[in-house]
Amino acid sequence: MMPSLFIAHGAPSLALEENVYTEFLQKLGQELPKPKAIVLFSAHWESATQLVSSVPDAYDTIYDFGGFQPELYQIKYPAKGHTETTAEVVKLLTDAGISVQTDEVRGLDHGAWVVLRLLYPEADIPVVALSVNRYLTGEQQYQVGQALASLREQDILVIGSGGTVHNLRRLNWESQGVDSWAMEFDSWIQDKLERWDTEALFAYDKLAPSAQAAVPTPEHFVPLLLAMGAGDEKKQASLLFRAYQLGNLSLSCWRFE
Repeated sequence: MMPSLFIAHGAPSLALEENVYTEFLQKLGQELPKPKAIVLFSAHWESATQLVSSVPDAYDTIYDFGGFQPELYQIKYPAKGHTETTAEVVKLLTDAGISVQTDEVRGLDHGAWVVLRLLYPEADIPVVALSVNRYLTGEQQYQVGQALASLREQDILVIGSGGTVHNLRRLNWESQGVDSWAMEFDSWIQDKLERWDTEALFAYDKLAPSAQAAVPTPEHFVPLLLAMGAGDEKKQASLLFRAYQLGNLSLSCWRFE
């Protein structure tokens, strides 16, 4: 059975970097069983109603950022959609009582294509992109992921793309180390994930140390709960990688069984 994954997408410039994290993601893509399709929640696609892409052909590449290296804006990731998987996602969500709509025009934002390009550089695996809703409770986020858990039995890889510590105002451009508050937050999250303590995780904003600094707005944290929900069957969480850039930007990858 396919796992579900939470993958931090970092800054858009990750697409041009060669470091231990990009090497890890490239290797991960080679080690995973090749999926029939990928279902990906991106922190950079927000909506009040759950949206599911239904792009019939190749996606456009969205450059939803500014001020980065010119060559970033030349990158294309022409993955194709997969209408069969879109239909299955819509059915599963609808059966779970979750309101859903399809979108036939939106391309892949950098929360999606930066990660996918490192995992599967040939863009040869169909993709179904999903939006996130920052206003749902933690339990509701988990339930959205849980509704899609059976996709893993169909060789479909579920990915939540975001970041656990993601506060652009707190980035330290001169730092060569890691801010202690970021590590404390991530350590608390690690403990709760490994013990599958959903009650604590659903209230992370009130219980976790430095939660407001680590997660000033929740859209990048939400994909963690979505991916976790999709791994609800065995309730096993494994930290595959963690590092930091710019003092506190967390680059982590979690696997859920």
